[in-house]
Amino acid sequence: MARDSRYDVLFEPVKIGPVTARNRFYQAPHCNGMGRTFPSSMAAMRGVKAEGGWAVVSTEQIDIHPSSDFTPATECRLWSDRDIPYLARMCDAVHEHGALASAELVHNGKWAGNLYSREVPLFPSHMPVPTHNFPLQARAMNKADIRAYRRWHLDAVKRAKKAGFDIICCYAAHNLSLAGMFMLPRYNFRSDEYGGSLENRVRLFREIIEDTKEAVGDTMGVVVRFAVDELRGADGIEAHKEGREIIEMLAELPDLWDVNVAEWHNDSMTSRFADEGYQEHFIEFVKQVTTKPVVAVGRYTTPDRMVSLVNRGVVDMIGAARPSIADPFLPKKIEEGRIEDIRECIGCNICVAWDNMIAPMRCTQNPTKSEEWRRGWHPERIAPRAVDGMLLVVGAGPAGLEAALAAGRRGHDVILADAAAELGGRVTRESRLPGLAAWARVRDYRTYQISQMANVEVYKSSLLDADQILEFGAAHVAIATGARWRRDGYGRQHQFPIAGTDGDNLLTPDDIMAGTSPRGSVLVYDDDHYYMGSVIAEQLVADGCQVTLVTPDARVASWTDYSLEQHRIQTRLLELGVDIVTSHELQEITDDSAAVSCVYSGKSRLLAVSSVVMVTSRLPDDSLYQELAATPDRLRAAGIETFKPIGDCHGPATIAAAVYEGHRFARELGEPVDEIPFRREITELAPGFELP
Repeated sequence: MARDSRYDVLFEPVKIGPVTARNRFYQAPHCNGMGRTFPSSMAAMRGVKAEGGWAVVSTEQIDIHPSSDFTPATECRLWSDRDIPYLARMCDAVHEHGALASAELVHNGKWAGNLYSREVPLFPSHMPVPTHNFPLQARAMNKADIRAYRRWHLDAVKRAKKAGFDIICCYAAHNLSLAGMFMLPRYNFRSDEYGGSLENRVRLFREIIEDTKEAVGDTMGVVVRFAVDELRGADGIEAHKEGREIIEMLAELPDLWDVNVAEWHNDSMTSRFADEGYQEHFIEFVKQVTTKPVVAVGRYTTPDRMVSLVNRGVVDMIGAARPSIADPFLPKKIEEGRIEDIRECIGCNICVAWDNMIAPMRCTQNPTKSEEWRRGWHPERIAPRAVDGMLLVVGAGPAGLEAALAAGRRGHDVILADAAAELGGRVTRESRLPGLAAWARVRDYRTYQISQMANVEVYKSSLLDADQILEFGAAHVAIATGARWRRDGYGRQHQFPIAGTDGDNLLTPDDIMAGTSPRGSVLVYDDDHYYMGSVIAEQLVADGCQVTLVTPDARVASWTDYSLEQHRIQTRLLELGVDIVTSHELQEITDDSAAVSCVYSGKSRLLAVSSVVMVTSRLPDDSLYQELAATPDRLRAAGIETFKPIGDCHGPATIAAAVYEGHRFARELGEPVDEIPFRREITELAPGFELP
């Protein structure tokens, strides 16, 4: 299929100093939970993006010295030449597909707790280390420390060149860069030439850039990554004040400007709190003050929006982290005129959450993410079927849709049946809740792809019982009937039913999503700690209820710290007038009240409420599976060779987990599966080990 000519501008080359990007697609640096700990996985993941058409493929942050030890995070590292080989592997994977490899070099200053190296953290001024509220402080750097820091950065530049990188990124963004922190008055109390005036505070970053430019000469491009606004108002850098002044001071030094907002929770806002391109009004001035090309991110998935950015002179390159995770082949699909095949990022930050949990990232839209090397899964290629026979998938939620799609791509004849009149299961229901509309992309991508496949038939409003499944004539059956929210309160805090949960005034999120709308005062009890409790509270406020949210945790939706949302969630609830009661558990529900008690003191109190919405845990809707699994003779007699539960029916979890399970089922159908079904990298023992 030919590319639409209006997208031609996106495939023009861009010079970045002495190197040239083949198009305008720039995979911005992003963490991934693999790094130096799982380097082959990291390299393969980056290589797939290069194959998918990204002209520049960047690393995550690479810490440059033991005084910038970011343990336990699994980022990259360039402390010595021994760190070069695994980064060279990434460069090779990127170069194999004609892309440029970029290295983001970082010293994290006060954020580096140095848990492994045990060095005293470094900072412009004396300052407590904020990470996890560690009981230690960073010390103020003296002149010798500053000279050493410049030398460490320069050594890392030279090592990156040896590894094969084409671009060096000098980093001053997200409030994570030592040189960037020197610029901030709230951190820099120095009275020497590195403190006081803005010119003095920018001096160290200027020196780092100049050192880098001198070291690489005309062999590598030099990018500056800088946050023009911290969204702190007068307490931080503002785009129209010091942010602009800093760009003007350094305007022609780098070969490309990579601009964004700080901190990370601002730069990577979820779709619940920010639309595509929300950073534009912060960064649109940059091209007015520099002749160098500019790249910026904004969770861009819409090609027309990308073209508009370039044509309006806002940016020269389209930066992306999360969209490149959701669809590593996004550029190639635009280039080949396959816009409808793009897996659009839904902005849920599951990728961010798993990296924050120090684990290989995953993606709700892209179940192959982090499995490129581990399992050999490619986002666009899948092996032909290994067995014959029709596949019946019962349930068209995220697991069922993905199983049907992936199996159909393998060449299976697939029947997908769902009891509801609308496909999507929980994705459809949840996407109608406040702020979650973008999540419907999980359904929309799959239903469109399936609609183009002659070998996949879809039956809506088709509630199948056990006998009908046995009579279907399918050789393979996947049960993807989902899960339901519990009514009895059983969850993390309660291992016994809560008294009064059998009353008519007890509701669950399923009831709210089905259209039940209580009136008056409603208590939302959140022992789930992810998004559901807070979005249900928002929905109830919109329905006119007076809402109290009670949670046994110390904060609302505490797990969303990992997805960078917790502060915004709690702020929004307070702005909506929700009464928040933390560190309290629900004891008993009556017709007109709920008894709650402090999880520390045990002191109880009554809250006057007319209804309670229980958000604790879920139970698999697996009765159909259990009925058939209990009679294996009937399965064999019906010719059913494969019979498995998948998704929430197998184990309630995230939508990302359900999509992954559906994909895994299709990949493994008819294939031999080892007890450990993926490759591992095992740490090599150092030679000459001796006990002291």
